[in-house]
Amino acid sequence: MRNLNVGVKSLLAAVLLFSVFGQTVLAEDALSAANHNGFELENKELTLPDRLPRFVYDSGLDFEYPDAVRGIYVTGHSAGGSKFTQLADFVESTELNAMVIDIKDDFGNLTYEPKKDSPLAQYDIGKPYIKEPRKVLEELEKRQIYPIARVVVFKDTVLAEARPELSYKDGGSIWKNGRGEAFVNPFSEEVWDYNVQVAIEAAKMGFKEIQFDYVRFPEGFETRDDKLEYTMGKYADMDMNDTQKRVQAVTDFVAYANSKLEQYDVEVSVDIFGYSATIPEAPGIGQNFSKISKNVDVISSMIYPSHWGSYFGISKPDLEPYNLVNEYAKVENQVLDELKEAPTSRPWLQDFTASYLGSGNYLNYGRAEVEAQVKALKDNGIDEFLLWNAGNTYSKNVDYTP
Repeated sequence: MRNLNVGVKSLLAAVLLFSVFGQTVLAEDALSAANHNGFELENKELTLPDRLPRFVYDSGLDFEYPDAVRGIYVTGHSAGGSKFTQLADFVESTELNAMVIDIKDDFGNLTYEPKKDSPLAQYDIGKPYIKEPRKVLEELEKRQIYPIARVVVFKDTVLAEARPELSYKDGGSIWKNGRGEAFVNPFSEEVWDYNVQVAIEAAKMGFKEIQFDYVRFPEGFETRDDKLEYTMGKYADMDMNDTQKRVQAVTDFVAYANSKLEQYDVEVSVDIFGYSATIPEAPGIGQNFSKISKNVDVISSMIYPSHWGSYFGISKPDLEPYNLVNEYAKVENQVLDELKEAPTSRPWLQDFTASYLGSGNYLNYGRAEVEAQVKALKDNGIDEFLLWNAGNTYSKNVDYTP
C-alpha cells in the first residue's frame, strides 16, 4: 500500500482510466494528466493499492472461453474465401468449438492488409487473403466459435527477403533450408516487435487468443551457427554459451510478447515440438518446454504420430496413434506438474495421412485414428486439442468427446 495526498477529483483521475489526445492512459499516469487538464489538487490523504488496475482493450466482440477448446486449423486462404462458411458449418455441427486462423502464415505473409497508419504498413506484407477480417470475426461471434490468431514468428521468408539484415546470410546471400524457406533472427528485437505488432492488431480485430508458432531457430541450427552471418544483439556479451543464448532469446521473446499483450484481454499460446517436453531442452532450436510454459496461458505441443521416429518404444508411431499420444501425455503431465503455475495443455493432433512415410509405415487417417488420439488425451486428463490438416479437409463423423 502507498499513501497519496490528493483530492476527490484527482482520486477519480487516479483510479479511472481515460483518454488524453487519443491515447489511453494507465492509472499511474492519471494524476499528472489531471494536473495537465486543470484539476486542482487538494491535500487529503488516502490509500491506494501498489498495483492499480490496467487498461484492458475492448474489441467490441463478445466470445466466451469454451468448456474446453477443441479446434481446427484454418489457412488465411480458407478464412478469406468460400471455404470459410463450409468450415464454420462443420465446426458448428460437431463438438468442435474453435478455429485457429493464420494471420501471419508459414511463409511470413500477413493474411490481412494493415491500415495505412499501422506500423506494419512499411513492410512487404505478402498476400492479404482475408479482405474483411472483422466480418470473419463477427461471423464467428454469431456462431460462438472461439477465434485464435496464429502468428508464425521466426520462419518468415517474406521479411527475410525484404530485410536480409534481420535474417542469416550464407556467403552474402540469405540462407534458406532445403525447402527454400528462410528464417529471421530470434536475437533481433526488431523482429520481436514486428511479430508482437501483428499479434496486437489481431487482438484489436477481436481474436481472443494469440498463438505463436515457429518460436525457434531453424532445425539443425547448431550444425551451421558458426558458418552463417548474423547478429546476436544484446546476447552477444552475455556470460553463457551459444546454446544457452538461443534458449534465452526464445524464452525472452515469449515473455516479452506475453507482457505486451497483457492489456488486450487475450490468451497467449505457443506451439512447440512434442519432443521438447521429453528432454531438458532442444538446444539447437532454442526451445525449453518448461521455460516457455512458464510464460504462456496455453502450451500446444505438436504430437502428430507421423512426426516421430522410433520413440517411447514404438517403432512405427504413425501406426499406433493411441499409444503414441498416450505415452507422450504421460511425460508432458509430469513436466507440467513440476511447474508452480502450469499453462493449459492443448496439443495438436493429426488429421491427415502421412503417405510420404512409405508403405507399411503409415495409416490412412480418418475417424478411428482421430478418435484414438482424442481418447488418449482424455485418458490422461487432457481435454483440449487442435486438429491439423494443411488443406483444411477434416475427417467426418468423428466423436470428439469419447
